[in-house]
Parts: sequence; structure tokens; C-alpha cells
Amino acid sequence: MSEAEPTRCGFVALIGAPNAGKSTLINRLVGTKVSIVSHKVQTTRSIIRGIAMVGRSQIVFVDTPGIFKPRRRLDRAMVETAWGGARDADLVALLADAAKGLSDETRVLLEGLGDVRQPKVLLFNKIDLVERPVLLKLAEEANRSVAFERTFMISATTGDGLADLMAYLAGAVPEGVWLYPEDEVSDMPLRSLAAEITREKLFERLHQELPYEATVETDGWSEQKDGSVRVDQTVYVARDSQKKIVIGKGGQTIKAISMAARADIAEAADRPVHLFLFVKVREKWAEDPERYRAMGIVFPKE
Repeated sequence: MSEAEPTRCGFVALIGAPNAGKSTLINRLVGTKVSIVSHKVQTTRSIIRGIAMVGRSQIVFVDTPGIFKPRRRLDRAMVETAWGGARDADLVALLADAAKGLSDETRVLLEGLGDVRQPKVLLFNKIDLVERPVLLKLAEEANRSVAFERTFMISATTGDGLADLMAYLAGAVPEGVWLYPEDEVSDMPLRSLAAEITREKLFERLHQELPYEATVETDGWSEQKDGSVRVDQTVYVARDSQKKIVIGKGGQTIKAISMAARADIAEAADRPVHLFLFVKVREKWAEDPERYRAMGIVFPKE
């Protein structure tokens, strides 16, 4: 690699319907966990940035909330945040679940991309589940709706097609200085990532029982003399019945969540972690503008 070759740096917004695989893909491209992954839809709430290096190019991926038909104030905030992330990026990548074809949700996204002026690429994910002739027909139809620069067939799970995708993005982002240190993988503070990790474990453990009126905040992050870190977090739920579900019989559920979260937080922090979880009821937290600011999304007006 010639030092005379210019450096490049740019933002690539990843948009898609809920459960298209955006978080799994961004974690794979960055090489570590930076975004929450759950089988429960609509789990990514805020704009999360993951940073990847390809030669002299720094690619900053923006993992946006899944775009869906909003019903509540929190839903509207998430959808507005996603489209805002797309409009602010240098390139936009639409991720579609190939196994679902051009679903109604994906067609809505294709229509919405007409108002986005940035260059766009199309990513069909989960290609290992679909026959090639079907993939080609899907790509042809999607490209009739939107003028995509390129179409990539990938699998976020197996890694198929990702090398070609990264090589293309490395040359597509604009010339410019790197915005982050070469070894940085996310601009999310560790305490915020720790809260996201615990929220992921909540959804994994309580997939059906826990509604969306739950959030996690990191209240304390203190360095210990032995090099470890103490992390204090609060799980906020909307009703007392939800608090009982999170705690579980004899405290077994919250203990299991804490153990799973502690392991991932320790890996992210690269040091031993002592995690202390508390569960509190905060009624109508989803109507509180301060909570939206804490999540990095805009509180929408009625």
C-alpha cells in the first residue's frame, strides 16, 4: 500500500426492515459487537456507529433502527431517526432479507429511497436460504424501483460476499482524513454499549414476556484498584408486573441476565467486570423527552 495513496473516510447508513439482519451485519463487518442483536424486532433504537478499516479507507457504518409502520411515539422516533441517519450519510445501503423477498416493508423502503439523494447500494442478505434464479429476479425488480449503484448478494451469518462489499465501499467513500483512531471500532462510549448489551440479554431471556416498555441505563462506571470495573445499571420497566417478570422467582431471571451481560461487557471493556443490576418501575417513561435524549433519538411531537 503506497503512502502516497490518499486516505478516505465516509459514513455508510444501513437501513432496512426490522430483523433484516442489520445489527448482525454491522457487527460482522466491524469485527466485534457494537450493536444489539435480537430475534425480537425493533430492538435497535438509536443511531449506532461501527468503524471498519480497509486499506487506507475508514468506513463508518451507521446502524439505524429498523423502519416499520409506527404506532407509538417511540416507534415514530425510531423511524425518524433511521431516515435521518440515511439522509446524513455519504452512502446508503438498503439491506433486504432475501428469504422474505420484496416484502411490503421493503417496498415501502424502496419508495422512501426516492427522496434520498445520496448514492445507494442494495444488499440482499441470507442468500444461503434462496436459490440463485430467485435472487436475480428480486434484484432485477428492486433495481427497476431505485437506481442502485451496485447490488450485492451477502450472508451476514456466513460472511459470503462481504469481502466484495467492503472493497467496493472502501473505494466509494470520499477522500478525506480519518475521523477516528485506526484501532477504534465504535464511537459509542463503553457505558452506553454496556447498557445496550444488558438490554440485549433482557430480550434474549424474556423474548415473549417483556414488552418494549423496558430500557437500561448505566448509572455508574468506576475503575477498581485491581484493574476491574464496577458497573451499576438500572432496568426501567413501565409496570410493577413487568418488574416481577424481570426479577423472576427467587431472583433467578435477573441473575441469569446479569451473568450473560457481564461476560459480554467484560469482553468489550477488555477487563474483569462486576455488574450490579437494579430493576425499577418508571411509568410512562416512553413519554419522557429526557429518556429519548439518553437514547440519542429525537422526541417526536404529536
